[in-house]
Amino acid sequence: MTDRRTFVAASLAAVAGFSRSRIARAQANMSKISAYVFSFPALSGNDIRLAEFTGRPMLIVNTASLCGYTPQYAGLQELWAEFRDRGLVIIGVPSNDFGGQEPGGTKEIVDTAQHHYGVTFPMAGKVAVKGPNAHPFYKWAAEARPREVPRWNFHKYLIGREGYISEVFAESVEPTDTRVKTAIARALAAS
Repeated sequence: MTDRRTFVAASLAAVAGFSRSRIARAQANMSKISAYVFSFPALSGNDIRLAEFTGRPMLIVNTASLCGYTPQYAGLQELWAEFRDRGLVIIGVPSNDFGGQEPGGTKEIVDTAQHHYGVTFPMAGKVAVKGPNAHPFYKWAAEARPREVPRWNFHKYLIGREGYISEVFAESVEPTDTRVKTAIARALAAS
């Protein structure tokens, strides 16, 4: 996909009379966009602006209430309790993109996440995470890691202190897995 975009950009630039160095600068600037430019609608009705968490590692997880992986909410809450005082931010992002497993609205999401699993970390409002209507964060993440896009609910992106994806964990990887905890500890230790 990147090669195709590069070819298209170069072709358009050639037609417009842009030099290769100008194209390279434009591509470099695109790659400098960090996660901190995005925001999500919050489940509570406000916005979750990732810029508010600049310099803090974030674990961003697409969630669903009726999924076989829904019990991972408990593990995410455990990570939040263990690492939030050290600076970790966890954001749950409900989505109905996989198997129609988040069909309800805010009330149903709150019932599952907060009332059933005791979630206290920030929760976004329901958004698309794949396809043409995907939330801009997920389009950016797919651009950055095209082979590591969400394939189901509870896919996890770990964003490092600089605002870039440092690790990706598939839905089958439990939040409390040693690999996840080690990556979080490493991200927290980075200066």
